[in-house]
Amino acid sequence: MTETDKQPDHHGANRPRRWLQEPLVHFLLLGIALFALFQWLGGDTGPMSNRITVTQAQVDQLAKAFGKTWQRPPTEVELKGLVDELVREEIAYREAVAMGLDRDDTIIRRRMRQKLEFLVEDAAGATPATDAQLLAYLEAHPDAFRVEPQASFRQVFIDTSRAGDAGARARELLQRLTAMGPQADLAGLGDSIMLEAELPLARESDIAGLFGREFAARVVTLEPGSWQGPIESGYGLHLVLLRQRVEGRMPTLAEVRPVVEREWLGQRRREQLAAMYEELLQKYSVTFEGAAGPAGGEARK
Repeated sequence: MTETDKQPDHHGANRPRRWLQEPLVHFLLLGIALFALFQWLGGDTGPMSNRITVTQAQVDQLAKAFGKTWQRPPTEVELKGLVDELVREEIAYREAVAMGLDRDDTIIRRRMRQKLEFLVEDAAGATPATDAQLLAYLEAHPDAFRVEPQASFRQVFIDTSRAGDAGARARELLQRLTAMGPQADLAGLGDSIMLEAELPLARESDIAGLFGREFAARVVTLEPGSWQGPIESGYGLHLVLLRQRVEGRMPTLAEVRPVVEREWLGQRRREQLAAMYEELLQKYSVTFEGAAGPAGGEARK
């Protein structure tokens, strides 16, 4: 044996230490520790169980969803692929939870809140509203369901940006239109504008969308049959002849039942959610550290 062979292998002595520093070894050790924790917390039956049970109902649901998408039932191979994906998803979910990846995740927290609130909202909609409840809601919120007034009219535009006294021109033109009557030929009268001279019957909100709210509110109060104005809009001045007016009114429940029912259910869900949180709040003690809380806020129990 040579002298070299007798010398200690310093590099070989360091190999175990370098082996322990490898990231892969750390990952394997972490996996072993998580597996041990998993077994300690649940074993085969607890919340951290390593047993995954795929029910027939789940398989049927996968097949149904596939059929809706592809308009045909899945083949045996396709169904197996769907089940395999379900199992992988469950494995990934459990491993992520075991590693604490669900903690301090805003998206997951919001999703869990949504699922909790969905349960309450579903319960709120389980019992349909009675006619008495809907009628009471309709009467308590008249402005939300009132049928708008409507109007159809003719209009002649006076551009206030032009030189001269727009008010004087409007008054002079009003005298001419009054003499010509309701069926006056409007060609060549007034100034050009990208709006029709004849507007068919429209709701006040639709008129407001074209001319502005103040103009619409004024038009639906005019008496039909004569030229009136000038009425100001966002464009300038208008001389208006109201052809027809339909008064606003409160509808009957039969006319607006679907809308009232939807709004009533929305309010009921909001009220039940608020009641649920108020009740659950009694289980918790909420404190604010430093300036974290609202101004003048106190701890809640």
